Amino acid sequence: MTLQDRLDTFKADFVAGKPPYNVPPAVIATMQRATDELIASGAAQRALKAGDRAPDFVLPDPEGKPVSSTELLAEGPLVLSFYRGVWCPYCNMELQALQEALPAMRELGASLVAISPQLPANSRKALRQNALEFPILSDSHNEVAAAFGLRFTLPDYLVQLYQSLKNDLPAFNGDPGWTLPMPARYVIGRDGVIVYAEVNPDYTRRPDPSDMLPALRQAAL
Repeated sequence: MTLQDRLDTFKADFVAGKPPYNVPPAVIATMQRATDELIASGAAQRALKAGDRAPDFVLPDPEGKPVSSTELLAEGPLVLSFYRGVWCPYCNMELQALQEALPAMRELGASLVAISPQLPANSRKALRQNALEFPILSDSHNEVAAAFGLRFTLPDYLVQLYQSLKNDLPAFNGDPGWTLPMPARYVIGRDGVIVYAEVNPDYTRRPDPSDMLPALRQAAL
């Protein structure tokens, strides 16, 4: 079963309001409206693409240790997954799929990191819950996501919905702004050039990790 198959199965149960979700149709409609508007905005087309140079960054891991993209690239190709947060089931399923593919990435000499605006405590929770062997780096205020062209601000009506559902992003992220990264995955070659990019404003759509392996093999040569 591919990652998208798993996501589709979850989404079908979620939209149908099956236990334990029991989500009202109006909530589903509001979430879909926000996704449709983000797609229509063309934001994904303005994000960095294959052939662009990736921005350098230094971000803390869940224990506060700084992680440098330059140092990782000195060792081999780098895989980045921009992750909305531990509160997002679609993101967690993607991290689990990436964990399953981690041995194949390491065989090619690649490093894998996830990047999230959430506080380190929430990243530690995500590491435990998903049994991850790669770090989740804290991107305060989504600054690195913005450098990749991924940051967007939630519309007011979606903020109100999240607040009603007790999904308090400012508390999760330690940031009063209601911003998120569009889900994205990048493969960056040792020269700092992006060789694979997948950005989707629809957070329920995620590429299978196997899709990036050809580009990763090429970057490892």
